[in-house]
Amino acid sequence: MTAEAFWDGMAARYAARPIKDVAAYEAMLAAAANRLRPTDHVLEIGCGTGSTAIRLAPHAGAWIATDFSDAMLRIARAKPAPDTLRFSRADAEHAFDDGPFDVVCAFQILHLVDDLPGLLARIHAHLKPGGLLIAKTWCFADMGLHLRALFAILRAIKMFPPARALTKTALRQALGDAGFAIVEERVFGANPHGPYMVARKAG
Repeated sequence: MTAEAFWDGMAARYAARPIKDVAAYEAMLAAAANRLRPTDHVLEIGCGTGSTAIRLAPHAGAWIATDFSDAMLRIARAKPAPDTLRFSRADAEHAFDDGPFDVVCAFQILHLVDDLPGLLARIHAHLKPGGLLIAKTWCFADMGLHLRALFAILRAIKMFPPARALTKTALRQALGDAGFAIVEERVFGANPHGPYMVARKAG
């Protein structure tokens, strides 16, 4: 099963799933909103069903939310959304046509891409000098053995997508190798394995 087919098949279930920690999610949204300016041209990679884009787009001048799943985007486009927001079908390799951008957002997506160094290099290349990457990423390799085993079982029965086994240390290193300087790192909620990071391009 391709990643696209997996997410198309999961879209309705994903959209219906409640947020596990509402307070943590709201805190993350507030932190991201505080990094945005009314003139910012923003790209979001892997927007899913659009909930985060809809909440954050009013804080920017223009927000392009991309995903490669048609089913996810159909759900996203059916929701009330601000005029500053546009949904577009594109994978993580081809989402940059409307750049350069002031901010690129990647919420729960960096652990799912096949070529993380390549994606980070493209993000860096399509950010304006001084631009920001705002990301929240699952770092599975920092989790306990029993949780990693559970995810492996879920992948085997096609209930979980292929994912990169990242550690926070490896993620920081990948960002540095791509030319970013991390300017903020936080954890929202009780799960320490999904760090929120803000990284800046020089300039």
